[in-house]
Amino acid sequence: MTSRDWYRYLTENLKEQRIDWGLTPILDRKKDRKLVRSLQAWQKGETSDGRRLLRAAGKFARMRQDPDYLSAITLFIQVEQKHGENLGKYLDKIGADRIRFDLGDWLFRRVRYFNTSMELWTVTVIAVENFAEMYYARLAKAANCPLLSNICHDILTDEAPHLRFQSERLHAILAERSSETLHLTFFFYSLLFATITVAVWIGHGHVFRKRRPRLRSILEDRRTPVFLIAHRA
Repeated sequence: MTSRDWYRYLTENLKEQRIDWGLTPILDRKKDRKLVRSLQAWQKGETSDGRRLLRAAGKFARMRQDPDYLSAITLFIQVEQKHGENLGKYLDKIGADRIRFDLGDWLFRRVRYFNTSMELWTVTVIAVENFAEMYYARLAKAANCPLLSNICHDILTDEAPHLRFQSERLHAILAERSSETLHLTFFFYSLLFATITVAVWIGHGHVFRKRRPRLRSILEDRRTPVFLIAHRA
């Protein structure tokens, strides 16, 4: 799909209303404190304004003479912000705070601030989106709450196309490289993904363990960014 195709798709997708807010939230913020804390941290991570991503995307779009790419990335950020707002509304309903600070989110944002490469942004987004797919699928089952499950499924409906969008762009970038350079690139990406895996496991491992008990199983998952990148390249 072209950037224009993705812009059209994301425009229509933003209009979709899939959440039934008439459902009653049943998650107990005191009984399920760890799960609520994980949800608060993830909600915080979904609320980025995307300024630095837009800056990198703008530079990339000008270099490739593809203005529609910047427009598509702008809509992509808006969809992610919608996820954050929906999670925030759920936290409001169960009487839990929308936290202003999370150490993991703070560290991740600090690292991203130094990045002006669209390639590295894309790889990072693929990694995070991949974990988001696994996280929300497990959260929906772990919480056993119809409304939260509804919200998670809405997010999951968005995430699969997002992964394709980012993977297609990364494939286009890597297609210009020699096989020798690609080997080094995949090695670096593997280290990056492993680092993100450990960080996510430390912060949210108790949610993942509800369905998949071992960290190794995530690293071996064939849907992970390392395998997606290698397959497309």
